[in-house]
Amino acid sequence: MDIFEKIKKNRGPLGQYAASAEGYYIFPKLGGELSNRMTFRGKEVICWSVNNYLGLGNHPEVRKIDGESAARWGLAYPMGSRMMSGDTDMHAQLEKELAAFVQKESAVLVNFGYQGIMSAIDAVLGRRDVVVYDSESHACIVDGVRMHLGKRFAFDHNDIESLEKNLKRATKIVEETGGGILVISEGVFGMRGDQGKLREIVALKEKYSFRLMVDDAHGFGVLGKTGAGAGEEQNVQDEIDIYFATFAKSMASTGAFLAGDQQMTEFLKYNMRSQVFAKSMMMPLVEGALKRLEMIRTMPELRENLWKVVNALQSGLKEKGFNIGDTNSCVTPVYLQGTPEEATGLVYDLREHHSLFCSIVVYPVIPKGMILLRLIPTAVHTLKDVEETINAFAAVSTKLKEGGYKDSVVKR
Repeated sequence: MDIFEKIKKNRGPLGQYAASAEGYYIFPKLGGELSNRMTFRGKEVICWSVNNYLGLGNHPEVRKIDGESAARWGLAYPMGSRMMSGDTDMHAQLEKELAAFVQKESAVLVNFGYQGIMSAIDAVLGRRDVVVYDSESHACIVDGVRMHLGKRFAFDHNDIESLEKNLKRATKIVEETGGGILVISEGVFGMRGDQGKLREIVALKEKYSFRLMVDDAHGFGVLGKTGAGAGEEQNVQDEIDIYFATFAKSMASTGAFLAGDQQMTEFLKYNMRSQVFAKSMMMPLVEGALKRLEMIRTMPELRENLWKVVNALQSGLKEKGFNIGDTNSCVTPVYLQGTPEEATGLVYDLREHHSLFCSIVVYPVIPKGMILLRLIPTAVHTLKDVEETINAFAAVSTKLKEGGYKDSVVKR
């Protein structure tokens, strides 16, 4: 079969809805400044779908340094990969400051989070090694694991008994192959909002020999006493062997980094194909990241404002009887019962009649019969936003239970 003929017949789980849903439910276009209120299709909405946790995306100090840096360096410098011609003192300075902030010996920059962690997994694992990872890991981890030529096992989400069962299997294999074991979890799982059980995972190091990699994209900058992430929050930061975080959440920028001991980060620096063969991170992103990191370190009020909003939103939703699952992070999921068709009607109602924009997740990402509405609180949201949102959710939830969305069709 011609490959294009195959594509015509199978558009993919999301692509099949392109004609009816694109521009509204899929690939929606938000406008206006990054803030608590943005525009959607020309109308102001309370926006809960932007990972701008600390409000740095549109902070005056950040906008100033980003503009000045772009004017100073342009968007081309430095040219070439860091290994060949694109390394600078500022890149090294950012790595040094990131390592110190997350309490690690050393760090290495990567251009993009998704690309970076995939490449790190590929670099660390050899054919004889075994990788054991949480079944609800982000797609970037899943794709990295799929590149592994050796054995790979997924353990049930945050289920330590399942993890130990798979560690036993992995141990038997590496005893024969002479390889090692890498366990991968997340600091915060981006859909459910629950933290990875890092403390319990680390405790298994007393019985099994493995290294631990943690994707802390949603924990970095917002969890822990200083904002160093889920490891600091759970008092196990020292036991995380490969710490990963992206700039795309709390720092509201582009890029990412991995941190650990000097030997490990040096290995990654010389062996991650996505970095060795890619252009160096542009200077305005590097200088902008230094400014953002400085603000995270020196402005604890950013985290305080964020958590004031998070606590108000989550406690208010629970008081109204909403199921927000086991979240113990900023990520706030709201679980409802209904079909994908009812979900489209409900979200249309939220956006058009309640001026509220949030993300929607349905089957096959979550079980059939469930609707997940995902809210991302930020430091620039207000308690008024929270009150209006809870009232809107109460209204659409009642309508859903009464069957008000049963005849819904996808609208744009």
